[in-house]
Amino acid sequence: MNAPGYKTGYISIVGRPNVGKSTLLNHLIKQKISITSRKAQTTRHRIHGILTDAQSQFIFVDTPGFQTRHRSQLNQVMNRVVLQSMQGVDVVVFVVEAGRFGREDEQVLEQLPRNLPVILVINKIDILSDKLQLLPFIQKMADVFEFSAIVPVSALQNRQLSALIEAIRQHLPENPFLFAEDEITDRSERFLAAELLREKVFRQIGEEVPYSVSVVIEQFTVEGNLRRIHACILVERENQKAIIIGKQGKKLKDMATQARKDMEMLFGSKVYLEVWVKVKSGWADDIAALKSLGYE
Repeated sequence: MNAPGYKTGYISIVGRPNVGKSTLLNHLIKQKISITSRKAQTTRHRIHGILTDAQSQFIFVDTPGFQTRHRSQLNQVMNRVVLQSMQGVDVVVFVVEAGRFGREDEQVLEQLPRNLPVILVINKIDILSDKLQLLPFIQKMADVFEFSAIVPVSALQNRQLSALIEAIRQHLPENPFLFAEDEITDRSERFLAAELLREKVFRQIGEEVPYSVSVVIEQFTVEGNLRRIHACILVERENQKAIIIGKQGKKLKDMATQARKDMEMLFGSKVYLEVWVKVKSGWADDIAALKSLGYE
């Protein structure tokens, strides 16, 4: 698409963990490409989500939550991804939770660029018990940074997302579209399959184990309308392996079934998914291991 007047640009979505960045991305592009859970560190990679309408192409960059509590090599890599994502983009979207702005949010705010338009998204307005709290919170946020716009939204309920799109569009440069109109991400199906399975681990397993988990796709083949996928869940200790497998393998089977259904919905085809668990001690602090697992 090269007609005059078309706008195309990159938009980085940043914020502390658990403010709803991935949910926002998924609802903006109307497709689930970025995994979600209530646990921090769910998003670990930079993921591009693409929205194309009649006038513009928005290339959203979903990023990990900026980490201030965990100090592993993995978390340092993720923080580097966040900082790099704000370079070479046209707009930054800074997401906070309605009524809440703490030290973790301030640490992300300190990293925001001063030479780019930054749009503040106040997410989760649906959870405010008293809607009158919103106006003073907006004023408070306007006082801490010179935002190009402030847009309260509920990503989960699709409220005010069209207003956010228009606020972003104002700052996109005139450029031809960089992706085909029907593309929604630049990530491969192999990558998306690994992420969907990792999401199930994060959602079903207790607080600590998920942070020691990664997923490796060891085989991904397409046979007509069937995708045959062999996946390995990587953990750091034997007891974590037992937790993920569960009694008589039930927990692992449930996670695999849920992941397969999500893959079939995303890929639009049947999926044969085989999953097993392996122990690899210390992978989250091993730079070579992180690179081999695709962490940037």
